[in-house]
Amino acid sequence: MASSSSSSNSAFRNGSSSAQRSLKPLTASNLKSSSFKSRVHPSHAPPPSFRRSYPSTFSASDDGVPGRVRVAVRLRPRNAEELAADADFADYVELQPELKRLKLRKNNWDADTYEFDDVLTEFASQKRVYEAVAKPVVESVLDGYNGTVMAYGQTGTGKTFTLGHLGEDDTSSRGIMVRAMEDILAKISPETDSVSVSYLQLYMEAVQDLLVPANDNISIVEDPKTGDVSVPGATVAEIRDQQSIVELLRLGEAHRIAANTKLNTESSRSHAILMVKRSFTGREDALSSEIDNSSHLVKPSKPIVRKSKLVLVDLAGSERVHKSGSEGHMLEEAKSINLSLSALGKCINALAENSSHVPIRDSKLTRLLKDSFGGTARTSLIVTIGPSPRHRGETSSTILFGQRAMKVENMLKIKEEFDYKSLSRKLEIQVDKLIAENERQQKAFDNEVERINQEAQNRIAEVERNFAEALERERLKCQMEYMESVKELEEKLLANQQRHGRDDFINDNCNGEELGPVSEEVSDLRKVLQNEIQLRKVAEDEINKLKGQFEQFMQPGAGGDTEIIRLHKILEDEAYKKRKLEEEVVILQSQLLQLTFEADQAKRYLERSGSANGFSGVDSLMSQAKNSQFKETMNGQKAPTASLFEHVGLQKILSLLESEDANVRIHAVKVVANLAAEEANQERIVESGGLTSLLMVLRSFEDETIRRVAAGAIANLAMNEANQELIMVQGGISLLSMTAADAEDPQTLRMVSGAIANLCGNDKLQMKLRSEGGIRALLGMVRCGHPDVLSQVARGIANFAKCESRASTQGLKSGRSLLIEDGALPWIVQNANNEAAPIRRHIELALCHLAQQEVNAKEMISGGALWELVRISRYCSREDIRALAHRTLNSSSTFRSEMRRLRIEC
Repeated sequence: MASSSSSSNSAFRNGSSSAQRSLKPLTASNLKSSSFKSRVHPSHAPPPSFRRSYPSTFSASDDGVPGRVRVAVRLRPRNAEELAADADFADYVELQPELKRLKLRKNNWDADTYEFDDVLTEFASQKRVYEAVAKPVVESVLDGYNGTVMAYGQTGTGKTFTLGHLGEDDTSSRGIMVRAMEDILAKISPETDSVSVSYLQLYMEAVQDLLVPANDNISIVEDPKTGDVSVPGATVAEIRDQQSIVELLRLGEAHRIAANTKLNTESSRSHAILMVKRSFTGREDALSSEIDNSSHLVKPSKPIVRKSKLVLVDLAGSERVHKSGSEGHMLEEAKSINLSLSALGKCINALAENSSHVPIRDSKLTRLLKDSFGGTARTSLIVTIGPSPRHRGETSSTILFGQRAMKVENMLKIKEEFDYKSLSRKLEIQVDKLIAENERQQKAFDNEVERINQEAQNRIAEVERNFAEALERERLKCQMEYMESVKELEEKLLANQQRHGRDDFINDNCNGEELGPVSEEVSDLRKVLQNEIQLRKVAEDEINKLKGQFEQFMQPGAGGDTEIIRLHKILEDEAYKKRKLEEEVVILQSQLLQLTFEADQAKRYLERSGSANGFSGVDSLMSQAKNSQFKETMNGQKAPTASLFEHVGLQKILSLLESEDANVRIHAVKVVANLAAEEANQERIVESGGLTSLLMVLRSFEDETIRRVAAGAIANLAMNEANQELIMVQGGISLLSMTAADAEDPQTLRMVSGAIANLCGNDKLQMKLRSEGGIRALLGMVRCGHPDVLSQVARGIANFAKCESRASTQGLKSGRSLLIEDGALPWIVQNANNEAAPIRRHIELALCHLAQQEVNAKEMISGGALWELVRISRYCSREDIRALAHRTLNSSSTFRSEMRRLRIEC
């Protein structure tokens, strides 16, 4: 759990740096020659022993593998308080990184010098710390060895920053945990390797699960045959990508226990342990020549399974009670921490002195780390020290702890000084700065490439959208013109029948003038049909023009690259959709030609027939013309935060929403939003004034991130019917409407539209939603065009229409729909056949609910909704919606009459 040092202005928890050491465990075969002692050159190493070594035993060995146990020291940079106090760190500690030495001053004339495997100054970058200390351990794990990395030091010296910092704001500050998982995931194969992690904390001698806090008393199990240590009750998460490990670490960080002391505002009160298990499954070719050089026979390959484990341990900081001010329960925590660290120190001493007994059972910490000091394991110890004078008392004991790990007898006291040490320090500082700058520039370059790709995709999407809208407008235009033409022809025919009765027609026939009026009417019909043909030709020319522009746009330029080819394929798909629309226009044109032909037939029939038979022939032919049905050709595509209450307190979290620090506000809003996502927490949030606080945040701050997260939290709370009325009473509808009008970010609009959509499902809020602009705000958000936003808008309209339909059926509402009064019908009709399945499904339901209100029928017919209802009743992919549309059409007398007039069968 990342925290910051007292009075520190940076995100450097417990100080700004910490050092790492690869501690590499020892086999039982070389108990007298410990790797904690000075290293033996491989050429002088004793021959390897064939005696079996047990990883479970704390024994020292030196089998010729260099660097099995490594220790490094890292100095944290001074924070703002220490800089203001002008504390001179060199008064009691002097680092000599070029010599890998540290000088600890006793007084002004005497000092002791100690040697480590690495000495890292306050300017050392996170990347250098990882590569110098932890990367060799990670590579050993990939080769099949067990490995451990531990961070040890006084509270407030930067252990958690070095080991567990996520680096979300600055990638160059990523800690060892994140970088180690990056290396592992980059070097394994998904086909043959699997990686799983468990994240634990040791608090007050109890092993707890950081991923599932309810699992708070996990037992430690040792295999009686192999001595391997495991925690079978811990949660095991499979890791497939880098994002999943970052989210897992963030979750565990939120559950880790911390407290405010005089030495550190967020002092870890537990040891955090990340256990990474890697398993490789494959086949190995075993050659008989490995056993007998004279034989050339090859054995068949055999399956192998290789397992290794990496343990990353962020030890809680040691502290002196009179300095930290711990008392009460915090005092008990400090005692438990110091006892477990003391037990670890006893084990280190016993190993360094080749003792026959290593007290590993004195603490659960040493039991968990048993594998780290035995067999062929590799181990790194990071010793962190702070620059403040208040750290002076603990610095010497911390350094001595690291020296005991390297071997107490080999502590060196060196007095020599070198003239070139200042030059080496300058070069080291420059290298670290260049490394950090390179990482930042690489990140900026990646972001720029991503931005350019996104702009290109947006432009392509805009061209596609404009083209699709043009085709859709043309299709609707042709459809409406066809309906108007049929209506005009019918009106003229009815007018003719009213002017000329059957008797007048017979008399005119007797006088030799029977065909005059009919001929004039047929002539008028021909003129109207000719005009319709001309309109079809104009529409066809416009489509051909759009087609030419589209084909010209799709032509790849000379020397085009892979991106142009990909865009070309996308546009070819759009051309296919355009051809479908052209086929629909052709169908419309053929129907008009059929009407022209039938009108000619009517005229000739009248010229040939007598009076009575002639009139009935007209009726027969016009009946055939009306029977031609309009067919649609466009087919739609079917598309544990409870512990926060206990350890922090909800009121404290809500109070942080009013913090002056923008980052604090953002994190507080995110925590409240995560709590609101769980139904069990919603009642407590509302009772504690959380809803009021969220509305205040939405009203007072213009930061897009805060508004987006606050709107999401309100949307979660709005899923509860009791909370919906509270949102209305506190002016939440108006506030959401204003946010919808001001926001441009699609994710913010998605959250706002989701909140309004939830409110639309409440029967009691219908008039309030309309009067406070909720419906207009919902419709206004379609300007974004983002599919997720449109889906929420469609869901809100469907919820609102369903409530209206229910109120109308119960006799609680009369008059036409408020949705139609606010102008929602054109958008509903336009998106009734949307390609996105969620949008289309909600719109189809909204149309069916609107049609259930008889008072809406005429406006729906004039707005083209009848055709969409017919299409839904025939072709909708969901049977329940098809049945609902069919029932609605048959239950409405207005719709039945219009379908009979248009000769449409449902």
